[in-house]
Amino acid sequence: MANDTTVTATPFDVQSIRDQFPVLKEEMNGKPLIFLDSAASSQKPLSVINRMSEYYEKNHANVHRGVYQLSQKATDLFEEGREKVRSFINAASTQEVIFTRGTTESINLLANSFAKKYINKGDEVIISSMEHHSNIVPWQMVCEERGATLKIIPINEKGEIKMDEFEALITPQTKMIAVVHVSNALGTINPVKEIIDIAHNHNVPVMLDGAQATLHTPIDVQDLDVDFYVFSGHKVYGPTGIGILYGKKEYLDEMPPYHGGGEMIETVTFEKTTYNELPFKFEAGTPDIAGVVGLSKAIDFVQSIGYDVIHNHEQQLLEYAMNELSQIDGIQFIGTADQKASVISFNIEGAHPYDVGTILDKLGIAVRTGHHCTQPLMNLFGIPGTVRASFAIYNTKEDVDALVEGVRRAAKMLR
Repeated sequence: MANDTTVTATPFDVQSIRDQFPVLKEEMNGKPLIFLDSAASSQKPLSVINRMSEYYEKNHANVHRGVYQLSQKATDLFEEGREKVRSFINAASTQEVIFTRGTTESINLLANSFAKKYINKGDEVIISSMEHHSNIVPWQMVCEERGATLKIIPINEKGEIKMDEFEALITPQTKMIAVVHVSNALGTINPVKEIIDIAHNHNVPVMLDGAQATLHTPIDVQDLDVDFYVFSGHKVYGPTGIGILYGKKEYLDEMPPYHGGGEMIETVTFEKTTYNELPFKFEAGTPDIAGVVGLSKAIDFVQSIGYDVIHNHEQQLLEYAMNELSQIDGIQFIGTADQKASVISFNIEGAHPYDVGTILDKLGIAVRTGHHCTQPLMNLFGIPGTVRASFAIYNTKEDVDALVEGVRRAAKMLR
């Protein structure tokens, strides 16, 4: 996913992809919708929508507990979805795949459960300066509760981790390193393999926030040798409300449950409760069965296209957009890393990002404005926020042209 390599054209019918997304036929403010906010949440193909509808029409029952055929069918679909995710990220076992409500809950589960077992007074947790709030606040909370210290990896002016300063932060008291794989605000692709190798040389586990990565690049947790990996279904063409916590079995076995209730128990008496085996120990209550079914279908959608095709298409759009936008007077790019996903954050000199976003909205162009749940990062750059355009497999060169013309119009109006 590097910007500094030549991107070659791949035979690819983008219109056939767009035809699978009903929302792209809609209008916004009387204009054809141009959706450039996939970093916040990608749109959903018909295959996902229809499969979830079919589940509720024909297959719904509670899972794992019923002896009747419909419950067994629902259970099979649910566990087939777990196997689909296991294969998608190349986990060693389905016991290492925990279903959650999303990346945020995955991190909260990990932070709280891991801290109870491994983090004590005087210990340390390391995160980076570019983290989403969901990978800052949970660690702050457990550090405050346990008497630990949160340490921050600095970044340079391009939005890249200062690797020469990273290793110096690690001490014998460091118990976890939690960093984003791909920055939602900058598009920076972090050198996660190198980060993991350095951490493991110090016997420190690593969690990667993969919420932005799964849309753009294949994930192989065994090749990375990452200890924990989290992501959300809705970022990768799947439904909202479903997420994944991957964890190495040796850690998950030792960590206590996060929620108590049904499914996560082995036996319950008023005197003592014993807990279920993995992965069910961390899955209290009735799960989002339809969400798992939808996520499974979203994985099928991604794999039917292939990450090579996705990468080439998105990088062509990124390069074209950067070249065209850079010709607009007063534009300032925030995040210019050498390794970058298809996310562009920018400001117009003299214009507030909200005002730019409002003008683009009137033109039917959906972008994200604000601090993107990265307030500490915005503070580092000395700005209130940015305009963010993010591209996915269904976007086109024509979408970019409309964005560029819209930004040019906004710049003339606001500067």
